[in-house]
Amino acid sequence: MHSRRVYTAVVFLPFFFVLVQYLHPIAFLAFVLAGILLTQYEYYRFHAHRAWCVPLAIVGSLLSVWLGLSFYLGYQVPIPVGLAGIVAVVGIGCLLPRIGSRTRGLTDPIIILFGSAYIGWMLSHLILLRGFECGIALIFFVFLVTWVSDTAAYYVGSSFGTHKLAPQISPGKTIEGSVGGLVGSVMMVVIAKFGFMPWLDLEDCLIVGLLLGSVGQAGDLFESRLKRYAGVKDSGTILPGHGGLLDRVDSLIFTVPVFYYYVMLIKGGTKEFCT
Repeated sequence: MHSRRVYTAVVFLPFFFVLVQYLHPIAFLAFVLAGILLTQYEYYRFHAHRAWCVPLAIVGSLLSVWLGLSFYLGYQVPIPVGLAGIVAVVGIGCLLPRIGSRTRGLTDPIIILFGSAYIGWMLSHLILLRGFECGIALIFFVFLVTWVSDTAAYYVGSSFGTHKLAPQISPGKTIEGSVGGLVGSVMMVVIAKFGFMPWLDLEDCLIVGLLLGSVGQAGDLFESRLKRYAGVKDSGTILPGHGGLLDRVDSLIFTVPVFYYYVMLIKGGTKEFCT
């Protein structure tokens, strides 16, 4: 398992670096849209045992593509609407088991549309980040901080974890792993400050590190809850050593929009944040 994780990272990271750093933004758009469609397909497959409507699933996928294209073409999400959208995604995701226990007929369309909101809308904020003045640095930043936090939580939890964090949702998660993830997140922000984001101050390092580390872990637990509701263990097998694509980006689904609105609301936009 460990070696497959390493091989996957060795193959993906150089490709991702070239894609973001050197290729035209439309290549990054295509990458994000392809990732959204594959991830959304995995989410829909959670519920393949249900009588959900395939044409409606296609409509849900096309809605996600439309959202991504709208962001690329310059549509800006009003900050109150965006924050309300995050709250709505979390709320609906938490209510899905209760809704499903009452009526399957109502649940199926909600599952389809929720997939567009949870995956399509949330991850499309990557396109908004890429469009900023320092967008390339911000993309590398949010990916690195999220990945380092996930990796630190995994290895610290595997090595030293004894106290369960949320045993009913994800039995493998531990408090020690969670703390390790937060420490890793803060450390990666500090490294980014001295590496390629010198405009960050020490307050940013602490706040952003803890913020992204926390919401990333919340995203991981959120996806685990959705899988438990659907009765599946892994979202797929597309990534050796990691499982499905959704298993790999579940933290990013939360960290990307939260970081975007942090920059827009708390820091007043990228002109202030990137100088």
